[in-house]
Amino acid sequence: MLQTKKSSEQILFIFLGVWTVLNIIQAGFVELHADEAYYWVYSRFLDWGYFDHPPMVALFIKIGDALLSSILGLRLFTVITSTLSVYLLWQIVSRYAQNIKLFILLFSAIVLFHVYGFITTPDSPLFFFTVLFFYVYQRYEAENKIKWALVLALVIACLLYSKYHGILVLFFTILSNLKLLKRPSFWLIVVISIVAYVPHILWQVHNNYPSFYYHVIDRSAAFYKFNFTSEYLLAQLALAGPLVGWFMYKSAAVLKSEDTFVKAVKFNFFGIFIFFLISTLKGRVEAHWTLPAMLCLFILAYIAMAKKPLPKWFERLAVVNIALIILVRLVLIIPIDALKKVKVVDYYFGTEQWTKQIHEKAGDYPVIFNNSFQTPSRYNYYTRSTKGFSYDSRYYRKNQYDIWPLEDSLINRKAYFVLPDSHGDSVKQDTINTRKGVFYGLWIDKVRMYQKVSVNPVAVPEDWKAGEVKTLKLKIINPYNEPISLGNAGETWKCYLEYAFKKDGNMDDFKPVLEDIENVKIGAKASVEIEAAIKAPVDAGKYKMILSLRTEPFSGGRNSNMISVDVK
Repeated sequence: MLQTKKSSEQILFIFLGVWTVLNIIQAGFVELHADEAYYWVYSRFLDWGYFDHPPMVALFIKIGDALLSSILGLRLFTVITSTLSVYLLWQIVSRYAQNIKLFILLFSAIVLFHVYGFITTPDSPLFFFTVLFFYVYQRYEAENKIKWALVLALVIACLLYSKYHGILVLFFTILSNLKLLKRPSFWLIVVISIVAYVPHILWQVHNNYPSFYYHVIDRSAAFYKFNFTSEYLLAQLALAGPLVGWFMYKSAAVLKSEDTFVKAVKFNFFGIFIFFLISTLKGRVEAHWTLPAMLCLFILAYIAMAKKPLPKWFERLAVVNIALIILVRLVLIIPIDALKKVKVVDYYFGTEQWTKQIHEKAGDYPVIFNNSFQTPSRYNYYTRSTKGFSYDSRYYRKNQYDIWPLEDSLINRKAYFVLPDSHGDSVKQDTINTRKGVFYGLWIDKVRMYQKVSVNPVAVPEDWKAGEVKTLKLKIINPYNEPISLGNAGETWKCYLEYAFKKDGNMDDFKPVLEDIENVKIGAKASVEIEAAIKAPVDAGKYKMILSLRTEPFSGGRNSNMISVDVK
């Protein structure tokens, strides 16, 4: 048995070496994913929180980028923590069986593990700290020593700083073992982890809970579509291994064990997959959100399959499964023209060239892109700057560009406005032909933009009648360090205060508020209240009203909350 353990460790370290080298090559030669570029911009503005996610991914990138100013540097910590995760997973499962061949086959067959072997998004630290959580929890549960309690508290804080999905891991782990509530050390863990997480909570408070509104409210679909559920189920099968994932699910689901740790893993396995299955009832669920459950799938499948001889057919199928994954990984490195016709493959090529073409037109001036947090982020990364900005219109979602001070630095400055569609025949514009498509550039001599200005009713009337004109008192808050004017006298680019009603995912055309705003001036960091007439929809129903300040040549921002209106 001792010799078997020693042999297993030797094979494990060989695998770790191969895995690390493969990920280094992949990380260094595959062009940046758009989301990675977005998180790179996170790292330029280190903070305790961001609109979409907690800050751990920004820290990963900041340190790696400081060590190596390259794509490999951006992904360096993901490569390192991925290798550490493999080692920790072996330490977790080898307590139940020493089968290094099975371990390597199962780990290598799971598609999602390959993705987060080099891609750096919030799921990268989530992967590592979920594995580290289970590793430490396994020891804390077995020994109940204060040293493990203290380490576990810090790991939990890091898990929550990685991605909000970490809350599910904690919830289902506690649910699996309610006896934890009787341990004094458990409450010590709770106190320490909460204290460590307070800076992020305060960030949310100071920024009006943007992550809550985005993830819980804005992301909800207006109505259910069956493909939300069907796509979710198919994706989970594919990400677990397109050829062998089904057998791993079967093995994990039927595993029976009285072991407290295995019970925790099973609760997380079923709980997280079912949680996101139910979530498809209110909107589309991204396939990778189940990453912690996929780790549980691996642990349970290994323990179950190690109890009996490995079927030869599974072994052969797993090898083919792994070969297909490696082939796809190579395709993302080697620029084969025929394969670039596949949209998913082409996505990873040509961004650096696209950036150069835009930069040749814009020079060192700021560049404004429309309705995309990804496009300006790519431009920022490949120019190693923060001169790319996302204009988030009333038809798009909010993101971190609505919080960063980038817009403040654009106001009244010259900038280049780039769109994938023409700005219109009445203006002089550049036509830029790129590998990513045709783009149109327009020079704005003096940017007029009020994205951060808040326009909300002081009170929302309850008695709305179809077609009725309501007079509302609106409070307009100027967050900038300079005074602003909504009037258009002497302005090249005009400003309009508009509103629209949204119902069942469909939005009416925006109409001007029936109020003269020519003389509305708001001091720096000040607010004013005005009365404005708004006409209710002609059809009864439940609506969301949106107020928007539209400044030319932009399509108008979303300057209000989603205001609930019940029209009788």
